[in-house]
Amino acid sequence: MATENVDDILRKYGGRLDSSSRVSPMPNTSNVNISSEFQQFKNEMLPKFSRYENWCNNIGGSLKIKLSEKDNKKIQKNIDSAHLETRPENVVSLAVLSFILTLFAGILLSAALYLLTFGTGQKMSPIILIFFLCFLTAGFLFYYFYSMPSRLANQWRLRAGSQMVPCILYTVVYMKHTSNLERAIRFASQHLEPPLALDLKKVFWDVETGKYSTIKESLDVYLETWRETNSEFVESFNLIESSLFEPSEARRMQILERSLQVILDGVYDKMMKYSHDVKAPLTNLYMLGIVLPTLALALIPLASALMNGAIKWYHVFILFNLLVPFFVFYMTNNIMLRRPGGYGESSILELNPLYAKYKSHKPYWKAAAIAVPLLILGLLPFIFQYTPIPVWLGLKTDYSFYEIGLSFLGDAKLFDFITSNGVTVGPMGTFALILSMFIPLSIVLFYSISYKLRTQEIIKSRDYSKMLEAEFNNSLFQLGNRIGDGTPAELAFARVAESSKGLVTADFFRAVNSNIQSMGMPLDRAIFDPKRGAIINYPSNLISTSMHILVESVKKGLQVAAASLMSIADYIRNINKINDRLRDLLAEVTSDMKSNMTFLAPILAGFVVGLSSMITLILTKLKSLIDVAGSTDTGIAGKITGLFGVENLIPPYFLQVCVGIYIIEIIFILTKTLVTVDSGPDELKSTYEIGKNLLSGGLLYYIVALVALIALSSIAAVALPSLV
Repeated sequence: MATENVDDILRKYGGRLDSSSRVSPMPNTSNVNISSEFQQFKNEMLPKFSRYENWCNNIGGSLKIKLSEKDNKKIQKNIDSAHLETRPENVVSLAVLSFILTLFAGILLSAALYLLTFGTGQKMSPIILIFFLCFLTAGFLFYYFYSMPSRLANQWRLRAGSQMVPCILYTVVYMKHTSNLERAIRFASQHLEPPLALDLKKVFWDVETGKYSTIKESLDVYLETWRETNSEFVESFNLIESSLFEPSEARRMQILERSLQVILDGVYDKMMKYSHDVKAPLTNLYMLGIVLPTLALALIPLASALMNGAIKWYHVFILFNLLVPFFVFYMTNNIMLRRPGGYGESSILELNPLYAKYKSHKPYWKAAAIAVPLLILGLLPFIFQYTPIPVWLGLKTDYSFYEIGLSFLGDAKLFDFITSNGVTVGPMGTFALILSMFIPLSIVLFYSISYKLRTQEIIKSRDYSKMLEAEFNNSLFQLGNRIGDGTPAELAFARVAESSKGLVTADFFRAVNSNIQSMGMPLDRAIFDPKRGAIINYPSNLISTSMHILVESVKKGLQVAAASLMSIADYIRNINKINDRLRDLLAEVTSDMKSNMTFLAPILAGFVVGLSSMITLILTKLKSLIDVAGSTDTGIAGKITGLFGVENLIPPYFLQVCVGIYIIEIIFILTKTLVTVDSGPDELKSTYEIGKNLLSGGLLYYIVALVALIALSSIAAVALPSLV
């Protein structure tokens, strides 16, 4: 009997203790299968992570490497942050194996070429160059695979960081009317988008699997992973937890409001500091990655002649299309790694109903139908020179301007391939240089057209959602006022629809009212019915979550529902102010970089092409002058003849192609960087902006290069009238 009395007392006061603390020892997940959702999302939404995990576990697991404790902790921390299921030893093993195999393949290829060319008098420089390229490739692969956990962890951090402010909002709003930590976190995990939703579900997962005994314990351990990078997120949740033990209702509300303000202030302060710190690195990146390489390209034609042909076109390609872009990519990657989380685009592209159209391959085929003919046009000099197609058509391999009826341009060749000492070089002709411009133009049109076709519908859908959210704030404030005045939620929708005529969101409130009045639906079905729900035509996560909060809070009373809606309206107003201020701070940096990338760089590159053509024309005419003067191989005239040997020049055709591809690569890299700086990792916006910047920058380069080519070549012809 005594034992039963003791048990009754323990149950009685234990229940009161749980009630007062409002933290239950185990979550009730019967309504939401957190475990299955966690695993399903992990498998469906992270295929890239899974491929890398498979490579590490299968390939990297074949080589056993022992790491130091410091390196092991560093890599393991990134693995945990990126939610990878592998080990640090496997990561390093994969990187080492990729380096060894690539280097070994380079050695075999170089040895095979040496054996094939041994005794033929061929130079060793191409073999050495191939080995050097293989060595660089091996080093790049080692860096790529070794740093992959760090990049994935940073990507996860930025994506999760963009969801932190909504996470605190949803938790605070729910806690205001139901002071239960478990249900608030579950509500946030249901209405947030990944990857932070996955993290919150994992908090439940760790309790279900017995790793932790309570939600609070599991949550506190998870929050420790953000203490170094997003301390304001941790502080906000600590304030939310402290509100559970506050006996005064007014004081509890004050603490909850404070938690939301803490994360808003923290995000604003960090982004303001980042906007100042990033200016110098981006300026250095522009100078070192765009200006200096572009100016250096202007000296390439003259340098190739002065160095007696030591510089070939493939040297220019390797330097400016491989090494410099990799250097720019490395610098931009460091800039993106420094970006703090907590601010940026938070919508997940995979969840958009138009995602299938975005991933479709049809736009590529349509773009190829336009780009491939231009590419063939750009390759026309080589088609005439090295294929039997001209013979089949009864044409010559080359024509002069005089032969095609343009006698005022002289007897210069269209393509002008030159054979010297059994070696054919070229094309050197001005017309061939003009044709070469179609090669980068075809690449520009292929990506700009395909990217536009992929993104034009889905970007409109997202812009429409943002417009809805901008208007929804005032309508939500009115709805909260109506409900706060004692008007039932079902009637409040009709009055708000009437008072918000002319706004897009008025149709939403009118649709809800129609479902209630005409169809007799309850409030939740009027909004969320899968067939006739008003939310169907309004693809906004904010509107959907606001309505979920309304449906949930109206069960607690009209005043609770009104307070919840007013809190969301205040949050939207505050976050919009912060977003506008942050965009103003970043606009100076991003606008300068964008103008440099799409305006100054194409103009500089276009003049480089024209300058290259002029230098080649002058050197070619000087060589002709010396030949006409009857120079011999001895004396100063012979030295000048050797100095300006046309066969030593880099054909302007190849130089233009290298410059055009370089501009395209720079636009790709810098556009993605600027989008990440401004909005965080946003694949949709990156794709859309790359297509738009490629079109504007690529066409500007094409026009400037063509005008510069004609103008500078004319100047050279006028300056050397006796040679024309």
